[in-house]
Amino acid sequence: MLRHLANIYRLGIKELWSLWRDPMMLVLIAYTFTLGIYVAGTAMPETLHKAPIAIQDEDESTLSTRITAAFYPPQFTAPVRVSNAEVDPGLDSGQFTFVLVIPPNFQRDVLAGKAPQLQLNVDATRMSQAFAGSGAIQQIVVGEVNEFVQRYRGSAVMPVELVTRARFNPALQPSWFGSLMEVINNITMLSIILTGAALIREREHGTIEHLLVMPVTPTEIMLAKVWSMALVVLLASLISLTVVIQGVLRVPIEGSISLFLVGATLHLFATTSMGIFMATLARSMPQFGLLMMLTMMPLQMLSGGMTPRESMPTWVQQVMSIAPTTHFTELSQAILYRGAGLEVVWQSFFALLVIGAVLFALSLRRFRKTIGQMA
Repeated sequence: MLRHLANIYRLGIKELWSLWRDPMMLVLIAYTFTLGIYVAGTAMPETLHKAPIAIQDEDESTLSTRITAAFYPPQFTAPVRVSNAEVDPGLDSGQFTFVLVIPPNFQRDVLAGKAPQLQLNVDATRMSQAFAGSGAIQQIVVGEVNEFVQRYRGSAVMPVELVTRARFNPALQPSWFGSLMEVINNITMLSIILTGAALIREREHGTIEHLLVMPVTPTEIMLAKVWSMALVVLLASLISLTVVIQGVLRVPIEGSISLFLVGATLHLFATTSMGIFMATLARSMPQFGLLMMLTMMPLQMLSGGMTPRESMPTWVQQVMSIAPTTHFTELSQAILYRGAGLEVVWQSFFALLVIGAVLFALSLRRFRKTIGQMA
C-alpha cells in the first residue's frame, strides 16, 4: 500500500512539473480565475447599463421635455435629439438601441383626456438590453405623464401593500451572481482541460511509453493525474474566492469556503475522470477541443446555473440528474449564496461521490484498454 501511495505521489509531482513547464496552460489558469471572474462579475449583459437612446420630439412641449430629461445615466446614455430622417439610419448602424418618437400635439391630447400614442423603436438584436429597456422606458414615460397630469408625484393608495424582501442579495447586484457562477463553471472546465491535455501531451511527446515500462499500474497513473490537477484547480479557486471575489469585487460569501472546497474536491474527482476519458477518445488536442465544446455547453446550460432546473422539461431534469455539474451547482449555490451547512447539502455530496466513482471506473477501464493497445 505504501509503495502504491508513493508511486501516486511521485507521478503527481511529475504532472505538476509538466504543467509548470507549459506556459500556455499557466496563462489559461491565471486568466480564468482572475480576469475572467472579474469580467463576468462586472460586465453582465442582461443588465440595463448605458443603453443608447434617441428621442424624436415633434411636440416640443413641457411634457415632452420632461420625458426627455427623465432618461439619464447609468441606465441610459444622455438622449440624443434626432429627426425623422435619422431614426432608421441610427438603428441600422447600431448607434441607438432605442428611439422614442413623441408625436405632435402630445401634451395637448394628454390634457384633453385623449389617449395619444408614443412610438418606441427597438433594436431587438440586442435582445437582453432590448427586453429590459422596453419595460423601463414604459415605466418612465407613464410616471412622467401621471406626474404632469396630477401636478405632483404620487401614487394611488392601494388596499393591500406588498412588501418585497430580497434574500441573500438585498441590492440585487448582478456581480454577486455572475462572479460566483463563473468560478463554479471554471472549476468544471479547467479540471477537464488540465487532465485531458496532460494525457494527450504525454501521448504526443512519447512519455506515455516510458510510463508503460515502469513498475506502475494504470490506476496509479490515473490517480496521480486526478489529485495533481485537482489540487491546482482547488488552489486557483481558493485564491479567486478570497482575492477576486471577496477582495476586488466585494462580494460577500455567506457559507463556509472550506465546506465548498470539500464539495469541489468530490466534483473534481468526477470531472477529472471525465477529462481522462475524453482524452482516450481523442487522438489530438483539436479533437479534444471539439469534444470539450460538445460536453461543456450542455453541462453548463442545463445544470441549473443559468436557469432554474424546475423550469426545464421533466426529461431534461432526469437526464441531468446524473451529471456531476448539476449537484455541484446545487451545493455551491446553497453554500456560497445561502450559507447552507452539511445537513442541507449532504445529498449532493453523496451524489457526487457516487457519480465520481462510476466515472472513475469507466475512465480507468477505457484508459487500460488504450494503453494496452499502445503496449
